[in-house]
Amino acid sequence: MTYVVAVRALCEFTAKRGDLDLRFTPAPTALEGIAGHATVAARRASGYEAEIALTGTYRDLTVRGRADGYDAALNRLEEVKTYRGDLDAMPANHRALHWAQALVYGHLLCQTRELPQLGIALVYFDIGSQKETVLTQTHDAASLESFFVEQCERFLDWAAQEAAHRDARNAALSALKFPHERFRCGQRELAVAVYRAARDGQTLMAQAPTGIGKTLATIFPVLKACGEDRVERIFFLTAKTPGRALALEAIDTLHTSAGAALPLRTLELVARDKACEHPDNACHGDSCPLARGFYDRLHRARSAALAGPRLDREAVRAAALAHDVCPYYLAQELARWTDVVVGDYNYFYDSSALLFALTRLNQWRVAVLVDEAHNLLDRARKMYTAALEQSDFRAARKTAPVALKKPLDRLQREWNAVNRTQTGAYQVHAEVPARLLSAAQNLIGAVTDQVVETPLSIDDTLLRVFFDAMHFVALAEQFGEHSIFDVTRDEHPRDARAQTASTLCVRNVIPAPYLAPRHAAAHTTVMFSGTLSPSHFYLDTLGLPEATNWLEVDGPFRAHQLRVHVAAHVSTRWRDRERSLAPIVELIAQQYAAQPGNYLGFLSSFDYLERVAALLRERHPMLPIWTQAPGMDEAARDAFLARFRATRCGIGFAVLGGAFSEGVDLVGKQLIGAFIATLGLPQLNAVNEQMRRTMEAKFGNGYDYVYLYPGLQKVVQAAGRVIRTEDDTGVVHLIDDRYRRPEVRRLLPGWWQLP
Repeated sequence: MTYVVAVRALCEFTAKRGDLDLRFTPAPTALEGIAGHATVAARRASGYEAEIALTGTYRDLTVRGRADGYDAALNRLEEVKTYRGDLDAMPANHRALHWAQALVYGHLLCQTRELPQLGIALVYFDIGSQKETVLTQTHDAASLESFFVEQCERFLDWAAQEAAHRDARNAALSALKFPHERFRCGQRELAVAVYRAARDGQTLMAQAPTGIGKTLATIFPVLKACGEDRVERIFFLTAKTPGRALALEAIDTLHTSAGAALPLRTLELVARDKACEHPDNACHGDSCPLARGFYDRLHRARSAALAGPRLDREAVRAAALAHDVCPYYLAQELARWTDVVVGDYNYFYDSSALLFALTRLNQWRVAVLVDEAHNLLDRARKMYTAALEQSDFRAARKTAPVALKKPLDRLQREWNAVNRTQTGAYQVHAEVPARLLSAAQNLIGAVTDQVVETPLSIDDTLLRVFFDAMHFVALAEQFGEHSIFDVTRDEHPRDARAQTASTLCVRNVIPAPYLAPRHAAAHTTVMFSGTLSPSHFYLDTLGLPEATNWLEVDGPFRAHQLRVHVAAHVSTRWRDRERSLAPIVELIAQQYAAQPGNYLGFLSSFDYLERVAALLRERHPMLPIWTQAPGMDEAARDAFLARFRATRCGIGFAVLGGAFSEGVDLVGKQLIGAFIATLGLPQLNAVNEQMRRTMEAKFGNGYDYVYLYPGLQKVVQAAGRVIRTEDDTGVVHLIDDRYRRPEVRRLLPGWWQLP
């Protein structure tokens, strides 16, 4: 079997040496890099060829990539690299890697066009000054072929191992059977739809109720498509840690059912702060021992890690520490060589997403499985929103080097000019003011120059606001109808004598334009959740293709399993909160007296929660209760849930939409009912009202898109905690008179029998 590798991946494998060094160095953004390449190409004479697709083979290895440019008149191939600052400060090992890529492309071009010799140029383009530095070499075809063969020989043993792994994997996956004797109700229908999407390279949205085994029903069919070589890699993306655990458990089930060892590598990606062994050290060889010589020891660490099929957090850490390399960055390297990657949404959908970058670089055919996909909307909005606090920039000026005070002052002047136009605490502007944006761009350039000249002169406070400014400017430069620019005046400054301060925000409302290229890069994307209705809402906001398939799976649950009551005499609106407390408390007490057991009570805020809990304690002191607290860490959350498993009598109170509204699996008598005292509607405030107007202008349905659909999605998720298996029974009380409205009832599950 021929093994295919990208030019860049080949050279990074064969030519990368030395320390891991993540000290901040000014680097162009992705958009700046693209623009820089375009600028260089535009400066060339007519007949210049840009983005030349090239492929070559050596023994069982196929190498492919895109050369940046070729000037036929000069017979010169160009490899363009964008940068900021002082080119002489670029580490020698970076330059060696760049030359390796250029020379490999040179061989591929000579081979393709039968050129006897070729000029090779590294073109370094300074984003700031727009100047080019061109370094050239001349090689005959034989010397370029010799270099290419040398790189391939270094890679071939690894390629042979990878090709053998791929063959064994595909054979095993082709023979893989579903791990259970029978599919659950609805599970087979989901699995078939997912397989067809993976086979045909389509996008699928699947709404399927909790309890049918969605995780296994999505992973298993995509693995079968992988065995047929229709998919190369699988990314299982989750919003929360429990989702990762379920995916890893599902794959463990497949390993067990296969009998013999299943040649399938599964990697768990975790956040940097959870994987770092030396959090007080900086990420470079002069500070952290696990960064020192990282690339020199990477090969052995990588080989050791890939010897096992499950590369979860503990396994990666063990392999890394055994070879004295950083666990977090070892996991980043392993993402190139594993079959299934389980991680957070941000690894594919964020602006600097690792898995998205690898997919494009290596031209992988990937299947992206998005677990609990209803969460992606809010998460993506946060990814593409940037806020600047004026007080932070004023604080940064106090310790800034002299050279940076002027650009900081210029930014403050333009910021204050915006403040003077403010007519209230919150104000929306049609666009980011050009002078403000220019001042922010100027500051970024000045800090960049300062870092190049004297890196140690930038303290953490200034570096933090610099990164904030970069994110803000990047989004401001892409500003459009999908976002809003708003200014919020600080009504409560920390220092009463302080000047007026405000927060500038490029706030994403519709992430579709940012997510659409991610969907396009994937061979197949499957979005699945228990709550993806109405489908047009998610199609519009998540940027899914118009041809996306829709599947609604009938689950195994029947109306007799869940008694649904509507407390239509109670209003939980803000103005009615005080008089709602007593009716809510009495309803809870009556239900508990009639059927003692474990219940979850969901309220719209911590304040509301505490007031209901306090009155319940006062009026019914013998009733056991426990409450969610703001900012619970993982241990506290586990303790909250442990109460349900340790006892069969009591009520746990939680905030709707919080940590306990979804992803919580309390089967049987661990949970027999829920009280939902809210519609879950987002707070009515200036920001949400502006988002409503933005949605109204785009889709004509602003209230539903901003308030009703997200609110009822939370309600259905919370109620879904009660019935987890085909044997469960329970009760849900929907506490609010608005649950009688037809537009609300239409958004509740069809299998519920509503009074």
